[in-house]
Amino acid sequence: MPDSTCPCGSGRPFDDCCDPHLSGRTIPPTAEALMRSRYSAFATGQADYLLATWHPTTRPATLTLEPGLRWLGLKILGTEAGGEGDQEGWVTFVARSKFQGRAQRLQERSRFVREHGRWFYVDGELS
Repeated sequence: MPDSTCPCGSGRPFDDCCDPHLSGRTIPPTAEALMRSRYSAFATGQADYLLATWHPTTRPATLTLEPGLRWLGLKILGTEAGGEGDQEGWVTFVARSKFQGRAQRLQERSRFVREHGRWFYVDGELS
């Protein structure tokens, strides 16, 4: 995906946005950065990254990504805490996708915690 715009909707090149997180070269510094990188992982089919960034207390044993599901866009609606000095944060977002010709929309308020300098997705409330 070199030279392309990042799937997370930042408008930045993928190589300078989420790819360094997905490849393990950098660690997302904020809850929002982790949320964006997780969306990019869904969009690029990287289930291992999703599991690695899921908090152990809520992480499923396995994760199978739906073949044929296309992620179309991410919009961050708001954040609460989740900064570089915080231990917990929330990101509210809308993710759009298409599956078998049908448009889908997911709106969630996701909860993140930071442990040992790393952010983890814990869970979310659908709206």
